[in-house]
Amino acid sequence: MQLAKNTTVQKFVLLGFSHYLTFQTVLFCAVFLAYIICVLGNITIFLLVKIESTLHTPMYFFISIFTVLEIMFVSVTVPKLLAILVQTEKTISFFGCFTQLYAFNALGETECFLLSLMVFDRYLAISNPLRYYAIMNSQFSIKLSILPWLFGFGISSFPTVQTFLLDFCGPNEIDHFFCDLAPLQGLACSDQFASNLTTVVAAFFSIAAPFFVIVGFYVHIIYTVLRIKSKEGKMKAFSTCSSHLIVVSLFYGSAIIVYLKPKGSHYDKFLALTYTVVTPLLNPFIYTLRNTEVKIALRKVARCAIK
Repeated sequence: MQLAKNTTVQKFVLLGFSHYLTFQTVLFCAVFLAYIICVLGNITIFLLVKIESTLHTPMYFFISIFTVLEIMFVSVTVPKLLAILVQTEKTISFFGCFTQLYAFNALGETECFLLSLMVFDRYLAISNPLRYYAIMNSQFSIKLSILPWLFGFGISSFPTVQTFLLDFCGPNEIDHFFCDLAPLQGLACSDQFASNLTTVVAAFFSIAAPFFVIVGFYVHIIYTVLRIKSKEGKMKAFSTCSSHLIVVSLFYGSAIIVYLKPKGSHYDKFLALTYTVVTPLLNPFIYTLRNTEVKIALRKVARCAIK
């Protein structure tokens, strides 16, 4: 059965970490534990925001959306990674591979847009505090929260479709633990120019553009905060942005290391673990340990649960 004009490949082999046999058991345990902690941590924050009335603000509404996105993001790649670490047959179907590819890129790009939306929220709160709640009302917040999903899933469809239209006639081994654009495009036996160009353009609009927006807003935030006369006022303003700034630094820092370095190394997959496992694992701790309001809410809920 041929899936396209010259495509004969019906499944791909995810090599993952098969070259490191003695390392796989340790990695399985570490990734499994990280996945459980990540999911439970994000669920805890989501439920806390919904339950605790003091957290019913636009900032925490966007954080709750972010926690849902993080759970979905890690669930696209980590379960398959765990499976290929313990299974002898490390295959994924042709359509399954492209489904994972689309979901991974769509959710990753959605996260970029959501992070830029979250810094816009902080910018508005700091630069225009008197009108903040009038502007960022619940109806407007909900409408804004939909945009990252529309942009992320819309833009990612273009490189996914262009890559899907390539001919795959062998080999079918992907030296990675999930289906990503670059490894798949490298396996194609037809001209990859259109697919590569679409990928670059999509990356600019969905990754680079939100990053520049984030930097621009933070420049304005720093300028506004420096104009505050009291030291306490400056510290309070900076504290509302600190968690978001750390998350942005981790997310973009790991992505830049992975995607801007030369390709072709067997260690690319180790670097990919940073933004697929490590960064999502750290985010719930950042939003709890770095956030006084969340810690107070956690103690309050814990006391009520004990009683």
